[in-house]
Amino acid sequence: MPEKTIPLNDLRSSAMPVPDAPEAPTGLLLDALGRPLHDLRISVTDRCNFRCVYCMPKEVFDKDYAYLPHRELLSFEEITRVARLFIAHGVEKIRLTGGEPLLRKDLERLVGMLRALGTPSGRPLDLTLTTNGSLLARKARALKDAGLDRVTVSLDALDDSVFRRMNDVDFAVADVLHGLDAAQAAGLGPVKVNMVVKRGSNEDQVLPMARHFKGSPFILRFIEYMDVGASNGWNMDEVIPSAELVRRIGAELPLAPVAANYSGETAARWRYLDGSGEVGFISSVTQAFCHDCTRLRLSTEGKLYTCLFASRGHDLRALLRSGRPDAALSGAIAQLWRGRADRYSETRSVDTTGLARGGRKVEMSYIGG
Repeated sequence: MPEKTIPLNDLRSSAMPVPDAPEAPTGLLLDALGRPLHDLRISVTDRCNFRCVYCMPKEVFDKDYAYLPHRELLSFEEITRVARLFIAHGVEKIRLTGGEPLLRKDLERLVGMLRALGTPSGRPLDLTLTTNGSLLARKARALKDAGLDRVTVSLDALDDSVFRRMNDVDFAVADVLHGLDAAQAAGLGPVKVNMVVKRGSNEDQVLPMARHFKGSPFILRFIEYMDVGASNGWNMDEVIPSAELVRRIGAELPLAPVAANYSGETAARWRYLDGSGEVGFISSVTQAFCHDCTRLRLSTEGKLYTCLFASRGHDLRALLRSGRPDAALSGAIAQLWRGRADRYSETRSVDTTGLARGGRKVEMSYIGG
């Protein structure tokens, strides 16, 4: 069988031109639509030990799939250097993603290096991580000790048979729940639990998940099944709108809306009327939130993506490894963000696969959520 690689459009990238004159960062960088740069999501690996049907389906990511060689990944030192530049431009939140980020060896060392970075405002950097939870029980304490603030854990079902079918590697839900408890005990809270809801696959788990996490220290969030990448066979008919989920849950467990914690928050917040916690809904298909998106994504081998649904990255690694000074890198980053006008979720039509504009989109497993 021939080797498979990351789809060509995921690797296709543009060079990042360097401005002629150096530019001192001001701590505030606005894009073409007036959105500030605030969040940086860093993918530390393209590998994952799950084969979730909506992200890394086994038909594509099989035993012959060719992952990026280690030499092509950004080193921890390169990631830290880049992060320092982004923080100078206003980034106050960094999320480590994958693939499955806990597969990256010695990730705690990177966490410690990032924790040592200061922000221009003097506020501590918000340092978080998204994981499938499979390795969390053994890693939670070390991550906290290294300086990680919080974790978000993906969990798509409470029923073990449904969960094993969703992750497609026969991983038990009990082990993820154990990881959640370990994270909470280590102080990595509030721990958020993300459930991607796909019609015909796990929609019967919505109420059991709501019941289970209601009254717990964990914050459950439901995510609409998204048209990220080209390998998951996305179809609008498989999307259950968040509004429908609110109605389903609210019919049994009465809800009321809650104001956002901050501008650009992805999840719409709702609270249980009996005071037993809250639940969130991420509606990037039916209720786009592009207008206040403040996120930039750095792939595991150093390409910058200005949108989760992008088809082309911008090669920052080439500048990093060419001996350019920080001022040149900083100027290139500023120029890229200022030209950003992405708003894919606001302009997609409900019947598109996402391939009509801009070609094939970057894979979720390659760039993180």
